[in-house]
Amino acid sequence: MTCCSDLDALRAAAADVRVITSDGKSIAAHSFVLATASPVLERMIDRARRGWNAECTIHLLGVTSDAVFAFLHFLYASRVAPEEEEMVTAHGPQLLALSHAYRVGWLKRAAEASVTARLTPEHAVDMLKLARLCDAPRLYLRCARLAAKDFSAVERSDGWCFARRHDAALELEILQLLEDADRRRERWARERASQAAYLQLGEAMDSLEHIFSDDGCTCAAADAPPCLGLRLLMRHYATCARKASPGWCTRCKRMLQLFRLHASVCDRPADQPCCVPLCSHFKVKKETEKADKTWRLLVKKVGRARAMSRLAGREAVPELVAMSWARYSSRGAKSR
Repeated sequence: MTCCSDLDALRAAAADVRVITSDGKSIAAHSFVLATASPVLERMIDRARRGWNAECTIHLLGVTSDAVFAFLHFLYASRVAPEEEEMVTAHGPQLLALSHAYRVGWLKRAAEASVTARLTPEHAVDMLKLARLCDAPRLYLRCARLAAKDFSAVERSDGWCFARRHDAALELEILQLLEDADRRRERWARERASQAAYLQLGEAMDSLEHIFSDDGCTCAAADAPPCLGLRLLMRHYATCARKASPGWCTRCKRMLQLFRLHASVCDRPADQPCCVPLCSHFKVKKETEKADKTWRLLVKKVGRARAMSRLAGREAVPELVAMSWARYSSRGAKSR
């Protein structure tokens, strides 16, 4: 193995530690290198030494001898070179366990990144348990996402079959992760739907101002669907005989709510009357009557959506505003 060459070259420098693997192989090493790289190995070497004996023995068990060779190689090198990524990939889970047990932080991060990048549904359950034992949050999160995304493949794996038969706690943990993922997806869907509704209400407020402007609305149906829908709704409101009846008309009530919402988000000063009907009436009513919390929250969300839309529509848009608006509008488009 290539990783043995460095160790063989250092054996001439009076190796004073023998590392014993699970299959009984003995590897010569240097106590000052191991003690510098790992505080756990330093304590093991101190306990193994008796008196002034020149050589001591420590055991690295639970993994293959090749993984121990790779682990010692990286301790001597103190880094993972680009050409050695294949070695980390070949022994990723074992290196993660060794680096966690012997507190080699930089090697643990490299092994965790390697295992996370090459994770498959067939090994998601095994790696989830390893991530929990080795305190590897990135790997744990990746396993949870993979299980939620492709649980049918995870369910066919040997790790899931073993967990169902012998590890009820792990099975319950995975099922809880799946339930949490479903709840997050439902919450995100509700948030996207709400954002789409705020965007549509913001467009309706702009269309109201456009319809009642001095120039009037001359948009075609294909060019401005919000204007067409509002014109039809206002035509119904003007001719409806039930708008003053006790039972009200649902469409007329919706039109009045749009007028009230426009008055709440209208930013015209008092000396410049708004062209939208009932705007001044609802502004006066807003000053005398206190709106409930839900209505104030709706006004805040619609006003924010209008502000973002106007900023994104400028010719010279700051990069941060453009990115925020693209993310905001894409969420609304997905929900539609």
